[in-house]
Amino acid sequence: MKEIGISTEYIALGQFLKLSECIDSGGAAKFFLQEHKVIVNGEPDNRRGRKLYVGDKIDIKGYGLFTIVTR
Repeated sequence: MKEIGISTEYIALGQFLKLSECIDSGGAAKFFLQEHKVIVNGEPDNRRGRKLYVGDKIDIKGYGLFTIVTR
């Protein structure tokens, strides 16, 4: 499980994808979410604006399992 550290209250799923190096630019988030299965805390989600908080777990098929931690 890879840890992604944030210093704010939350991070949007689109920003998370860039920070976790799943995508190269924020503009690619929409297309990435259309083509890849993303599971947030056990439930599928494809909203790039979805707020992720410390303790959330994100599973992206083909990219791995991530958790949000405080930086």
